[in-house]
Amino acid sequence: MARTDEGTAAGLSVVVLGATGYLGPHITSAFGAAGARVHPVSRSAVQDPDPELRPLRLDLLETGPAELADLLGSLRADVVVNAAGRVWGADEAEMARGNGDLVGRVAEAIAALPRPVRLVQLGTVHEYGAGTPGAGTPEEQPPAPVTPYGRTKLLGTEQALRAARDRGVDTVVLRLANAVGAGAPRGSLFGMVAAHLGEAALAASRGERPAELRLPPLTARRDVVDVRDAVDAIVAAATATGADVPGRVINIGRGEAVPMGGLIDRMIALSGLEVPVVDPGDQGPRRTDVEWQQMDVTRARKLLDWQPRRTLDDSLLHLLGAVTPPLDRRN
Repeated sequence: MARTDEGTAAGLSVVVLGATGYLGPHITSAFGAAGARVHPVSRSAVQDPDPELRPLRLDLLETGPAELADLLGSLRADVVVNAAGRVWGADEAEMARGNGDLVGRVAEAIAALPRPVRLVQLGTVHEYGAGTPGAGTPEEQPPAPVTPYGRTKLLGTEQALRAARDRGVDTVVLRLANAVGAGAPRGSLFGMVAAHLGEAALAASRGERPAELRLPPLTARRDVVDVRDAVDAIVAAATATGADVPGRVINIGRGEAVPMGGLIDRMIALSGLEVPVVDPGDQGPRRTDVEWQQMDVTRARKLLDWQPRRTLDDSLLHLLGAVTPPLDRRN
């Protein structure tokens, strides 16, 4: 692999799969800023692409390993970051194809190449299932996912690790905490609240009363990570030269369990908007996933020299800045 001795991204050929999803544009921009030759790949069109990025439109679910290997070979790929997958609006079978089968196909394509290529597979904290209150979950804990998303993302992790073990694919799996920042999808809690606050800001600008914000019961404590910190970890994983990195799962999060109710309250306060909130409390429908998520991020510090740098307010303001006009955020 054409990785520099300093472990930097400059000059690397980086293929980003799922380039128009939530994380994809952030990943593409970060590698471009680091001097890499970036090739975004997406099933949908890339919006306002930088002509230097050579955007490619490709339905990965309909592309066989041989065709994908030809593409990666033509791009002389050094790194493939798999940010593709399915979550919102998909059933478990569709998620299994997009989060599990697709990873096996990508790994098979990489294994067929004549030169080494690092695969950075993006997993999720939801692969672990329930955490132990008061403790961080280490990578050694056996996964026990309780949601379709967690189960199907675990299939992808297993495919990636199997390719590393059986076929020698240079693979790193990053299990990401819940990423917060600009572009959060509307189907997520943070994306839903951000979209509502954007609409509330528009209503306020017209002298109208903002609509009520209806929330589910927010009793859980979750590990969250700034989307920019997550991307820093992805770049670090792509460029790490240590012999202990390939074939590993590495947790990426804040390493703390944050109360979701308090975080949403803080987000509303930072917006500077007077938004009526309807919280069903204990009477609302209960979520079926876990109440405690906290990741042990010791391995990321050791192997990637990475740790989260942004504060929770930094993350919330980054998210708000993408959906609301500049406001007097004095709270």
